[in-house]
Amino acid sequence: MEKNHRIWAVVPAAASQAGPPGEKPKQYLPLAGKTVLETTLERLLQLDQIEGVVVAIAASDIHWQKTSLVNHPRVYICLGAGERRDSVLNALKLVDNYSENNQQTWVLVHEALRPCVSLEKMEALISLCTLEGAGGILAVPHKESIKRVNSRGEIACSEDASKFWMARSPQLFNLNKLRAALEFCKDKGYSTIDEAAAIEKVGGRVKIVSDRRDNIRITSEDDLPLAEFIVQQQAELSELE
Repeated sequence: MEKNHRIWAVVPAAASQAGPPGEKPKQYLPLAGKTVLETTLERLLQLDQIEGVVVAIAASDIHWQKTSLVNHPRVYICLGAGERRDSVLNALKLVDNYSENNQQTWVLVHEALRPCVSLEKMEALISLCTLEGAGGILAVPHKESIKRVNSRGEIACSEDASKFWMARSPQLFNLNKLRAALEFCKDKGYSTIDEAAAIEKVGGRVKIVSDRRDNIRITSEDDLPLAEFIVQQQAELSELE
């Protein structure tokens, strides 16, 4: 990575990831002695290149103040929103305020519910994108057969699965380009499932870095035992290196 590039991380962690009323949001469920969100943020903070992490939380969030990272000097919070796009846009505005050179600032958007992401893969993503001058995401190749289904619920045809990849996070883009793409899609009313989709809408390039299978997303409490096993295995391997 060129030395003049600046890397920030953005973690949307607002209402869209909350569980049923009365239950603790998934990002605050316990994982290996911490919360899922703390584990995710600590993983990002291990990257030497990261200047700061902006966490977009809901206005009604009553759990953030109880975390171990509430006073961390490189962690900032902003107001989140119901849609990921709006949370990310709010976070980008904060990054903009702290950035001295927006042309050289890149933003690593990562889901709060992916605490097992590999440092090696994030570093590979940063190196590739800053070298190529293009955005990029972690993704895994699709391994199962894909069927296109018609309106009657019947298989219309079989797709070539080798051409499909499943998008994950982090997703890395230049600050100015990502903000412009998200604002364009919002103004036009375009749906954007993630940041890569917004960049695609404006004709930008998005590179793929093959991810590890263990960068799982916490979708329910049933995923926590596997996530805890992965986190512990990664910690033990790190101690051996």
